[in-house]
Amino acid sequence: MAREGSLEAPTRHALDWKNPDFYNEAALEKELERIYDICHGCRRCISLCTAFPTLFDLVDESETMEVDGVAKADYWKVVDQCYLCDLCYMTKCPYVPPHEWNLDFPHTMLRAKAIKFKKGEVKLRDKILSATDVMGKLASIPVVVKAVNGSLESKPIRKMVDSVMGIHQDRKLPHYDSAKFRSTAKPDNSFAVKVGQRTPGKVAIYSTCYINYNEPGIGHDLLAILKHNEVPTMLVDKEACCGMPKLELGDLDQVEHLKNINIPPLAKLAREGYAILTAVPSCTLMYKQELPLMFPDDADVQAVKEAMWDPFEYLMARNADGLLKTDFKTPLGKVAYHAPCHQRVQNVGPKTKEALQLAGAEVTNIERCSGHDGTWGVKTEYFANSMKIVKPVARMANEAQPNYISSDCAIAGRHILQGMGETAAEKQHPITLMRIAYGL
Repeated sequence: MAREGSLEAPTRHALDWKNPDFYNEAALEKELERIYDICHGCRRCISLCTAFPTLFDLVDESETMEVDGVAKADYWKVVDQCYLCDLCYMTKCPYVPPHEWNLDFPHTMLRAKAIKFKKGEVKLRDKILSATDVMGKLASIPVVVKAVNGSLESKPIRKMVDSVMGIHQDRKLPHYDSAKFRSTAKPDNSFAVKVGQRTPGKVAIYSTCYINYNEPGIGHDLLAILKHNEVPTMLVDKEACCGMPKLELGDLDQVEHLKNINIPPLAKLAREGYAILTAVPSCTLMYKQELPLMFPDDADVQAVKEAMWDPFEYLMARNADGLLKTDFKTPLGKVAYHAPCHQRVQNVGPKTKEALQLAGAEVTNIERCSGHDGTWGVKTEYFANSMKIVKPVARMANEAQPNYISSDCAIAGRHILQGMGETAAEKQHPITLMRIAYGL
């Protein structure tokens, strides 16, 4: 274990999920043992999440104090603690490909989750929570939304839901909005297309479930910024959930089903020269990384990969092209900005921080996992761990004494605010902060 890791940039192998051996539990256990042994000898990732401390505790408390002393049944305790943030692969592990040890911890955890799903060992709660489109459509019905939002603030109801469903009663949950983004958005495509050296001159917005049903204001703010910068904009004609919640559940067949809905209209836009923007990093990552690795031979998936942009990646590239307006009018003051995992692993650089600084903000940059993930931190059995993981992030945010708490991941921002406790800081999405700075 003393040998050095690779100094080359990490590469990713395609996910061989349609191979029957992918679901062979004995083969999985052999690979888990191999990977756990490497991780045990390295321990570089111990501070990232609770998956690695869980593994190392199992080893240290075993009779041999090696991986061979850990019961195979306990391997799944590590799997359950992994929420596929990908940070270990992209920022810590020295043994990822092209290193000969070929270690891919997140995708091995994904394989384990897929086997668990195939065996039917998934709770009904988890299936419901991962059905974001269905939940959003039902909860945002005008006659339903008030009751749903009221129940989120009712302690007796939350206690009951905790005991019956396993959704922790103390977790701050997002409200739903009946004025859905896709039905209220007014994109402006009247401007002349100005293609830059780095950027397409027209944008298509993939709204995402969260923006559509929970915080449509973020989507409207993005439209306002693009309009101010005279970028012709449209909405994607047809969309469903990106599939990330189902991926995290291990339901890969449903991921393919959603891919078959989303990719055709997105690929058409990609080939027409649109930059496709999503305001949720997990959705962007799904199209930039996970779907291309699941469907490496699908030309449409690869075309969408090349056309997909993080909003701030696009805005700062637009700035580099000399096409972004910098007529900011409103001071933002101090911003404690959290860079979410699923944005960091896209390898686009700290574009949100750079944009906020361009707008005049004094930015405290926090690059550490908040520990919420999509639905992981909502669940009763993981809530305490999620609050433990967020502690150093909340501490750094409090120390900055900011005017605003901000994260590209809206649920991470809410989670950090909850971890901070009493604070005068206001939570706002970075896109909203840019709109405020522009005075729009």
